Amino acid sequence: MHLTASESRGLSCLFGLLAEDMAEREVRQRVGHGLLDLLRADYFASFVWDEAAQRFDGRVTLNMSDDNLGSYESYYQYHDPITFKLQARREPTLVTQVMPQRELMRTEFFNDFLARDGLHWGVNVYSYVGGRNIGDLRIWRGRARDNFDAHTLDLLRLIEPAFTGALQRASLRTRLSGASDLQVGLSPRELTVARMVGAGLTDKQIAQQLGVELSTVRTYLKRAFDKLGVQRRGGVAAAIGRLRSD
Repeated sequence: MHLTASESRGLSCLFGLLAEDMAEREVRQRVGHGLLDLLRADYFASFVWDEAAQRFDGRVTLNMSDDNLGSYESYYQYHDPITFKLQARREPTLVTQVMPQRELMRTEFFNDFLARDGLHWGVNVYSYVGGRNIGDLRIWRGRARDNFDAHTLDLLRLIEPAFTGALQRASLRTRLSGASDLQVGLSPRELTVARMVGAGLTDKQIAQQLGVELSTVRTYLKRAFDKLGVQRRGGVAAAIGRLRSD
């Protein structure tokens, strides 16, 4: 994959900011600014899927009008011919990959929502953790510009894992801020195993101390990983270190 000097700088800046400790909303907003520069785009929006309410909320946008976005939240997201198709793909996807541009331009969604702010060519990214959509990136160019291309998708594939990781860390910090152990959702045995991991014990040592099978320890540890939203032992140790003692 060939990168221009400008793209290399843009990616470096994005990876740098995604390594910082940020709130979830700040992650999406700062990434949005970076993507407009990196992809030479004109518009940006980001939402979080609310599974219980079956709707997109928590909007973060750049260069889009509040009135138009209000109409999206109240009406057009329920009459949207592209977003759920894009969301289902779970990878960076051009809007034209799920609907031909001419067909999209004949829809109410395009003429009464997208076109009002000048959005014409789009590409979307959806972050998933354990089958749950935790945030998205919706990047658009105006009609006078060229469509995004395969190179755009390659760039977004590089960014998506770091973006997802930043959202996970932000969510974890929110859950741990002022939370008790029970609020985090670990069972007493999961919490015990997590604390022993935090103390630097190996799975074998934990099994010996608790008098259980090694496979049992790993089952508890996997559940703790899932509940804490981390993927490595170091993440468990960091999370436990921030929990208040009972």
